[in-house]
Amino acid sequence: MVKVYVPRDSTALSLGADRTAKAIQAEAGKRGMQIELIRNGSRGLFWLEPFVEVATSEGRVAFAPVQPKDVPSLFDADFLNAGAHPLNLGLTEEISWLKKQQRLTFARSGITNPVCLDDYVAHHGYKGLNNALKMTSAEIVKAVTDSGLRGRGGAAFPTGIKWNTVLGAKGEQKYIVCNADEGDSGTYSDRMIMEDDPFVLIEGMTIAGIAVGATQGYIYLRSEYPHALKTLNEAIAKAEQAGYLGQNICGSGHAFNLEVRRAAGAYICGEETSLLESLEGKRGQVRFKPPLPAIEGLFGKPTVVNNVISLATIPIILDEGAQYYADYGMGRSRGTLPIQLAGNIKQAGLVELAFGATLRELLYDFGGGSATGRPIRAVQVGGPLGAFLPESQFDTPLDYEEFSKIWAVLGHGGIVAFDDSVDMSKMARYAFEFCAIESCGKCTPCRIGSTRGAEVIDRIVANRGNAKEHGKQVQLVRDLSDTMINGSLCALGGMTPYPVLSAINHFGEDFGIESAKKAAT
Repeated sequence: MVKVYVPRDSTALSLGADRTAKAIQAEAGKRGMQIELIRNGSRGLFWLEPFVEVATSEGRVAFAPVQPKDVPSLFDADFLNAGAHPLNLGLTEEISWLKKQQRLTFARSGITNPVCLDDYVAHHGYKGLNNALKMTSAEIVKAVTDSGLRGRGGAAFPTGIKWNTVLGAKGEQKYIVCNADEGDSGTYSDRMIMEDDPFVLIEGMTIAGIAVGATQGYIYLRSEYPHALKTLNEAIAKAEQAGYLGQNICGSGHAFNLEVRRAAGAYICGEETSLLESLEGKRGQVRFKPPLPAIEGLFGKPTVVNNVISLATIPIILDEGAQYYADYGMGRSRGTLPIQLAGNIKQAGLVELAFGATLRELLYDFGGGSATGRPIRAVQVGGPLGAFLPESQFDTPLDYEEFSKIWAVLGHGGIVAFDDSVDMSKMARYAFEFCAIESCGKCTPCRIGSTRGAEVIDRIVANRGNAKEHGKQVQLVRDLSDTMINGSLCALGGMTPYPVLSAINHFGEDFGIESAKKAAT
């Protein structure tokens, strides 16, 4: 029986994957042909969804994008035997866009049935956990430390150091908390892991629990991810039934239980201490530090708080070894980064590459340039708090330290492209407006500064013809930004000036700065 794969990822669903799957099943029945329809995860080529694959003796052959109206012609062309058709892309693994990637964390995404445990195990699943069960807690933490893995949620803090702190902390109860409140603009890698390969996250959290002595884990899931919620709960239930979760993991005597908790729908709850407040049933407000969550976290107990991608990367480190993972990347940025291409881009999707690739490579070799065909003028990297980078900085390698040198951040790996029709003064104003809406209100620089910032941007734009007043307002926004950077309690207020100042510094003409200079002279 021929296996036909149609993604169940929510991006694929939004582009008609369910309708395509039903059309394929119906057409096969009409023609008296038997097929095994498998709902796999997405490969991440979102501009080609619904991305249909057929298993052949040579490997899977891709047809995309397939809409219900295309299905009869596919059968006429004998697509079950990889027949010639305008939508036939050839062997999936030979597609250049995929072949050029280095998929470690996303090695199974789009290949397996997300909720089939046997499928997961058949593709190297739970090998990392099996290895971890033969190691001491200190040995597991050392492997994670030696791998060079840093937090993939944005802060880039070394994962091994965080785990070691929790391992050494005293407490009768410890917790593993997964920050799955993915709220940055243009990001979807967390969602893809949870929808397309949930067992890798479950395995990573289980290893983390064994490493630091935590017996309870929570996935704090973004409230707007209903498909991820259903998939995670189904996968957790199957892992429990198979003995990979519970009071006696694989007969080892180790205990680890896992629950999914829905987030509060607030951007600020992506900050780890605000997340913990919300998880405890309180209003999502930022906590003062110290104490660190690793010492006094959830319910006052030692807690590991890691992002989805950080935890989902743990299994391959424990499977292949720390050095295997550390051999990827550059400088202090080791391993790979799942990059999410979005915005005004021709070929949006997920690209996993070792650190060191450049923005230009991502935007043009993978992204195919802008969707409009106009020049790409700016990209925002790292979500709504990330800096806007001009074309002159597109050759910057993706590396935490290299980005820091140009006063930018990699964040969660989201890249949003803008063509030359964008008005950067509007983008700067939006940064302040976003902060004002999402602020928890606990600290003055963020709560008040963001509101005043939007007002100052309005005055800058309004005073383009008045050189003296214009210069005064530009200086005011710089002073205000300095206060927010140095006085805010968390990164929301502290990083909002990044997009604002980068827009002013690199795209001054949109604020009338160049014309104001000429008028002054």
